[in-house]
Amino acid sequence: MSILAWTWIIVGLSFVLYIGIAIWSRAASTGEFYVAEKQVHPIANGMATAADWMSAASFISMAGLISFMGRDGSMYLMGWTGGYVLLALLLAPYLRKYGKFTVPQFVGDRYYSNTARVVALLCAIFVSFTYVAGQMRGVGIVFSRFLEVSINTGVIIGMCIVFFYAVLGGMKGITYTQVAQYVVLIIAYMVPAIFISIMITGNPIPQLGYGSSISAGGAQILGQGQGVYVLDLLDKIQTDLGFKAYTAGQKPMIDVFFITFALMVGTAGLPHVIIRFFTVPKVRDARSSAGWALLFIAILYTTAPAVAAFARTNFLLTINNKSYAEAPSWFKNWEKTKLVGFQDKAIYENAEGKKIGVYKSKDGALKYKDGKDEKDFNAEGMKLVKDFDGIMTISKDAAINEVNVDRDIMVLANPEIAKLPAWVVALVAAGGLAAALSTAAGLLLVISAAISHDLIKGVLIPDISEKGELVWARIAAGFAVVVAGYFGINPPGFVAQVVAFAFGLAAASFFPIIILGVFWKRATKEGAIAGMLVGIVFTAWYIIYFRFINTDPKGWWFGISPEGIGTLGMIFNFLVMWVVSMMTKEPPKDVQDMVESVRYPKEA
Repeated sequence: MSILAWTWIIVGLSFVLYIGIAIWSRAASTGEFYVAEKQVHPIANGMATAADWMSAASFISMAGLISFMGRDGSMYLMGWTGGYVLLALLLAPYLRKYGKFTVPQFVGDRYYSNTARVVALLCAIFVSFTYVAGQMRGVGIVFSRFLEVSINTGVIIGMCIVFFYAVLGGMKGITYTQVAQYVVLIIAYMVPAIFISIMITGNPIPQLGYGSSISAGGAQILGQGQGVYVLDLLDKIQTDLGFKAYTAGQKPMIDVFFITFALMVGTAGLPHVIIRFFTVPKVRDARSSAGWALLFIAILYTTAPAVAAFARTNFLLTINNKSYAEAPSWFKNWEKTKLVGFQDKAIYENAEGKKIGVYKSKDGALKYKDGKDEKDFNAEGMKLVKDFDGIMTISKDAAINEVNVDRDIMVLANPEIAKLPAWVVALVAAGGLAAALSTAAGLLLVISAAISHDLIKGVLIPDISEKGELVWARIAAGFAVVVAGYFGINPPGFVAQVVAFAFGLAAASFFPIIILGVFWKRATKEGAIAGMLVGIVFTAWYIIYFRFINTDPKGWWFGISPEGIGTLGMIFNFLVMWVVSMMTKEPPKDVQDMVESVRYPKEA
């Protein structure tokens, strides 16, 4: 059967499963809608948390980032993994001991202020919408290739699916749907990785194949490299094409540190992950589910570097120096989505920029130069700017690069590049959708809870009935789906980049107030409000300004990119919160007693 037929079968069956679970576990009360009545088993919650956590950025985009960035891409791997450990150790048990529905509710009670609660819920909505934009974009990418529709149509289909089981089932439906989605996404991620590891290295364990040498069978498939380590071969291929070695880093160390740290503390401040620890019966169950989730997450995260290296190697060897007429089928398939492109061109200019004609080398493949100094000009004083010899060539210099590839496709295209069976390709599509939809549902629930529970019931209509609150929760979820779809159609960047922005905003807004709220009794409402506002406003301004207004990296503060600025925003939040808290009246005694009880999460 064709890839399209297999995709309809596998994706269709997975959707039937998700919708069936949503109907079976639909929420009948606010307790079920927000926290699944706190009756989720730790192992099930660990799987649901892993699915909630491993979004489209983890499944689709992270290995793609590592493929294109090499060693520098590992900061996403380290930041997201380390952040979950931080969350499990510093926050999960304490927030579960507190035992409320949402993070804004914790902020409102801990900082004895509805104003603080409203500021926190606005931050939660802002962060969640930024994050969910990346998920809906991932859904659109998967649908556009494997169901052969436009990205916008794919986003709309995803909106309908998420709307159904998020609005109907609430946290109860989402939790058990996410358990199924974890199973789907981890199988979909591991199967092609195992296949390709065996093909290239003979080792069925991708994590070990990543550090192995090319087998005889692998060398026959790749056309070179027998006995050479995978990364050594990849370094050679990269440098031969004019790129930096795959294992060499290019980003300034300060930016690597700031991005990694922003991802770590952003993880610990993400409301859709934190809320998962409110769904288990006891405090010790929160610790247990955190441990299970870390195990389930590690399976994918330890495999990602291998997927990235295998995908990059196959990609470079199947594309470079091939004529467009000989382009592999995967390239032509993805070209329909406009996420892969080839533009055949050739113009030559002299050193003064005057066009002087067209030239082809005798071997049919032009020799590419960066054209940045005198050695890049030939004897006639000509500089290669563009080429139209019909050869697809990847070059470091964008001005002379004829092949454009969206890095978000690398994991999804990997099975096709490696010529794996059609059912494996379709399985990866189902996994990508499971990853994106699971996180999107969790984020939409956060937005829904922030509006219905924290704004409507907590501030505007305190005496609203449970039925009325549930109606508002579903209305808010529906509204959130529509807004999320818009941002999925008009994303501010590629998937992992958008998600990195969300983590930076979470780091700058939530992490300091939660940490100090648990571990420092002297933290005041005035300090929390001022800290949150300074942190999120500064971080949002920096991201918007340097991503959309002034895109020149030379203007970055201290060389820190917009993806890493959340660390500086977090520092500002901590400083402002400490200074303002010391200048204002200390919290009431009952609040300090509550902090004391939350800090020591003993069983009742």
